[in-house]
Amino acid sequence: MQEKANILIVDDEQQMLLAMEAVLARAGHIITKAENGQAALEILSKNKFDLMISDMKMPVMTGIELLQQAKQLYPQLPVVMITAYGTINQAVEVMKSGAFDFITKPFSAEDLEGVLSRVFTPVKRNAPLSTKENSVTKVDKAIITNDPAFKRVLEITAAVAQSAASVLVQGESGTGKELVSRFIHSASPRNTKPFVAVNCAALPDNLLESELFGHEKGSFTGAVGTKIGKFELADGGTILLDEISEMDLGLQAKLLRVLQEREIDRVGGTKPVSVDVRVIATTNRDIRQCVAANKFRADLYYRLNVIPLYIPALRERKGDIRLLLEHFVRQYGQAGLKKLSAELVTKLESYDWPGNIRELQNACERAVLLALDGDLKHEHFMLGSMKERVLEPQDESLTLYPGLSVADAERKLINETLRSTNNNKTKAAELLGISIRTLRNKLHEYNMDDAAEN
Repeated sequence: MQEKANILIVDDEQQMLLAMEAVLARAGHIITKAENGQAALEILSKNKFDLMISDMKMPVMTGIELLQQAKQLYPQLPVVMITAYGTINQAVEVMKSGAFDFITKPFSAEDLEGVLSRVFTPVKRNAPLSTKENSVTKVDKAIITNDPAFKRVLEITAAVAQSAASVLVQGESGTGKELVSRFIHSASPRNTKPFVAVNCAALPDNLLESELFGHEKGSFTGAVGTKIGKFELADGGTILLDEISEMDLGLQAKLLRVLQEREIDRVGGTKPVSVDVRVIATTNRDIRQCVAANKFRADLYYRLNVIPLYIPALRERKGDIRLLLEHFVRQYGQAGLKKLSAELVTKLESYDWPGNIRELQNACERAVLLALDGDLKHEHFMLGSMKERVLEPQDESLTLYPGLSVADAERKLINETLRSTNNNKTKAAELLGISIRTLRNKLHEYNMDDAAEN
């Protein structure tokens, strides 16, 4: 937080102005007061400020109207809105209008100081990763963006993180929904408590219930002891329900009760267990279509969708492709500098990246491994012609056909990968996504131990 800020405070209540002035001045800030929106605009037309704090409900001009006109004068001016009628829905609407954050009456000096801290350190601002002059937003070394729309999502995310409201994060696979979810947790007052992630699509429904809510000893065959569920493990913190749209309707009803009552029932339990958990749900589907198709409960959707967030696909933020390429190439090429030519970047920017950031990251790792000693080339990323390679391989040994066993297909893939890396087992294991130990075991299993050692 900067040591001394020039702050304009706007409120039609004189006592509120004096109280805020006392708190902010005591912290070393320079304060200017205005009793209504019109007076504030006159002051803004003659002076520049680091921050404006304004009441929402005022005579002459509402806080929203003041916000909109102030943004026309100074688009980058952070604005914090004060309201006695604050709800999460209203807060989101306020931020959509351009406000940075909101605070509800009555509030303490600590509340006001906390808002200021978020204003002046909302997200980490790092030096640009490219030669562009625009700033790059980098959150927890995970979310890298220069896209205005995605930056706005992150700013809204940072603000609503302070509440305990449920969040529904939607976006295609590979866009970074879990990273955004972890950012919400890290920016929230719950950040010292557990963050527990559960993949709802990875477990059968009967096991998922036990995983979420726990079970008592003897409640079903195999329940040899009491198990604490993920909700209890996340008590005081955040639980991420990944791919929530894959959850069975019966289990959705039980989850709805947890959200309403703030208590869970262990499988086989005799009494409910209270939990204090913030719920974040993610899905790669259009969940409204799931509701319309009776595959997702409408009441659960509305309960989860208090804070809706949409993570754009990479093809919707192509300006970030260069930044991400440079970041991942630098990350995977630490042993030796790999260069990205302007021509190569242009080709990669024209690709749609259906697998989004996850695909780009894997492609960068693959390219760095294949460009053993020289500059990166388009063929090192193995894009575009990948489909043709799989369906119509030039090497007959890779042809897939009905009746081919899994073991034979795996042996063929391992053999071809070793060939492409000149029998470098370390690089082959990395390309195959397995450990070098697993690769060695596979070679022994398929009697391929005579492959060249590294």
